[in-house]
Amino acid sequence: MTTTADTATTVTRRLGGTPALRRGAWLAFALFWSAFAVVECVRHGWPATVLALAFLVLPDLTFLVALDEAPRMAKGQLPPRAVPYYNALHRALVPLTLAAACAALPLHWPPAFAALCGWLAHISYDRVFGYGLRTKEGFQRG
Repeated sequence: MTTTADTATTVTRRLGGTPALRRGAWLAFALFWSAFAVVECVRHGWPATVLALAFLVLPDLTFLVALDEAPRMAKGQLPPRAVPYYNALHRALVPLTLAAACAALPLHWPPAFAALCGWLAHISYDRVFGYGLRTKEGFQRG
């Protein structure tokens, strides 16, 4: 019979590296996307700055979807109704795909790219501080 510690060790090996190594990599990503957002904001002015800051905060506002359920939740639990929105806005693949599309398509609006940089910075900082995706019950995944 496998214990939880054995399972966690297996998952850590499978994902590559230790949690500290992964957090270090996420920190590098966070600093990169933060610096990129600042550069875009300086180059393109207030529209880029407003969008970058908005998308730096926006992913955590998904709790508003189920604000009425919040008082009945356990400490650290997100209401289950808000989990799909939270998880969708905390997956790095979504803004990375959109950033690649911004680079590949002839449509060019720099504030949109600044927003994506802010969004990726948010996701990266969350991973650095140990926050990740949620289970369907609303708790942090292991």
